Amino acid sequence: MQTRLLGNSGLEVSAIGLGCMGMSFSYGPPADKQEMISLLRTAVDRGVTFFDTAEVYGPFINEELVGEALSPLRDRVVIATKFGFEADPSGAQRWTSLNSRPDHIKAVAEASLKRLKIDTIDLFYQHRVDPNVPIEEVAGAVKDLIQEGKVKHFGLSEAGAQTIRRAHAVQPVTALQNEYSLWWRRPEAEILPTLEELGIGLVAYSPLGKGFLTGKIDESTTFDSSDFRHQLPRFTPEARKANQAMVDLLGEIGQRKKATPAQIALAWLLAQKPWIVPIPGTTKLHRLDENIKATVVELTADDLREIESAAAKITVQGDRYPEKLEQMTGR
Repeated sequence: MQTRLLGNSGLEVSAIGLGCMGMSFSYGPPADKQEMISLLRTAVDRGVTFFDTAEVYGPFINEELVGEALSPLRDRVVIATKFGFEADPSGAQRWTSLNSRPDHIKAVAEASLKRLKIDTIDLFYQHRVDPNVPIEEVAGAVKDLIQEGKVKHFGLSEAGAQTIRRAHAVQPVTALQNEYSLWWRRPEAEILPTLEELGIGLVAYSPLGKGFLTGKIDESTTFDSSDFRHQLPRFTPEARKANQAMVDLLGEIGQRKKATPAQIALAWLLAQKPWIVPIPGTTKLHRLDENIKATVVELTADDLREIESAAAKITVQGDRYPEKLEQMTGR
């Protein structure tokens, strides 16, 4: 497995990480716990060192899963988790309730350390920017945790460029986690140049378009009632039909390269910048292996120009989030 450095921080991780959310949350009923423990440990054996979770995934049960699976392999892995939401202990998810007050951040860190069964959180992200708490106070709270040895690196998720700059001035930001893929390219306008200037890495979540870019979803696909893609405008049957052109493009390139659409989508991301690390999620071993093999797919400059030219002619249909969730990004 190739490795990459997240910006200028010195944090080295596998070129492909593993997003763990879907093992417990959002994409239908939680997967079998023992099967997921096995999958997580197999990922380490395959060379994956970078694992992403959050307290609100479940809430809480995803961190517990990751902790049980990976704490015995602590010296081989980098574990990222997140703070910033009010997680409801009853199990209901209140996505609209933000809380990044310094005392809450520190309480979340203590609780996450226990669930993850570790002594230090490698990368601690603010999950979404809280407009009620100055980002300087957030960065200061994480700086305190770093000085106490409870956190190693500070991250932000879906933050706007000015917020990134303000936070970075207080406590250097190691990584920004942002959705980025061939069908969500908004970060290219302002976010990627800001990260490059400041020496911050990009961790790309949903690099396969929440499964759509794999080519395994079409207009007739049905989702479980607990699958949050039901809520997404981009996943209406009409939008899926319209957006099939993007998958067809990946498939055409893949045929030439003897690669799957998913591998082309990931290889394209890896080719954009050396400090970008995608974190595709999966609950299936064969998909994990497929994703890992994207690191050996070589896209030439001509390939990338062809993809760019063809993608420019495709207008992706549907917003990525409902308005209420989209308003929580880019602050």
